[in-house]
Amino acid sequence: MTDTNVAGAAVTGPGAPGFGPRLQAAMRRHGPLCAGLDPHRALIEQWGLTYDVAGLERFALTCVEAYAGRVAAVKPQSAFFEVFGSRGIAVLERVLHDLRDAETLTILDAKRGDIGSTMTAYAEAFLGPHAVAPADALTVSPYLGYESLRPAIDLAAQSGRGLFVLALTSNPEGSSVQHAVHAGRSVAASVVEGARGDNAEAHLRGELGHVGLVIGATVGDAVERLGLDLVRAATPVLAPGFGAQGGTADSLAATFGPALDQVLASSSRELLAEGPDPSRLAARTSWVAGALAEAVG
Repeated sequence: MTDTNVAGAAVTGPGAPGFGPRLQAAMRRHGPLCAGLDPHRALIEQWGLTYDVAGLERFALTCVEAYAGRVAAVKPQSAFFEVFGSRGIAVLERVLHDLRDAETLTILDAKRGDIGSTMTAYAEAFLGPHAVAPADALTVSPYLGYESLRPAIDLAAQSGRGLFVLALTSNPEGSSVQHAVHAGRSVAASVVEGARGDNAEAHLRGELGHVGLVIGATVGDAVERLGLDLVRAATPVLAPGFGAQGGTADSLAATFGPALDQVLASSSRELLAEGPDPSRLAARTSWVAGALAEAVG
């Protein structure tokens, strides 16, 4: 068995805490804030850095310094590292390693989704015991069918890691798929039902499961209107859009109701606007995390 702090990196072996309990512990300790790490061109240049690998590394490691130990989780967006090729991926791997060493949970926002052996390879690359730089959780897309994610769902459970499955996104195009109804049930509801099945044992233990959902902080009344029972599904909920994109503590409470304590609110631009000074970024991050924790109880 690999040992680690309950709020640290993924662990494996009999009796080791799963992703859901580790996330719950981190949220109790730091508040329900997930800090986005999104080094896109405009932000890197806004920080006065060059848009190259050196600028990417300076940006990313400043975020690591400011976020580590101050938030429940950090969410690097893989695409902004991948654009620099192998050298960008090397920076991403360092970010994941450094945050793990600081006992801060990571959610890699890569939105992978495929079928068969390809999905198995994605799972092994990001979640497996021999992954070069595994995150604690990975975002995935279920729109080839929820069961297409089975290799990642099962491997995450075995390795003590988690998934966040896209369910209700806030982009205007999302509702045409996610709200669509088949056999009397919306597509989003079928995703929630799949997660509920995989989290059933955790629910019986009074814990969150290893299969979470991505539901936008600004989807309004869609959770209630589509009849999504997040409490019985025992799903951690990653809610992007908090802060600069319009999500507030009040809107989180209205959107998620009795499942509010399962919600990890994700904010990026509101925090990153305080860079490049790591002390200012750290102070803003701590303030937002504390204010959010107080507001949602």
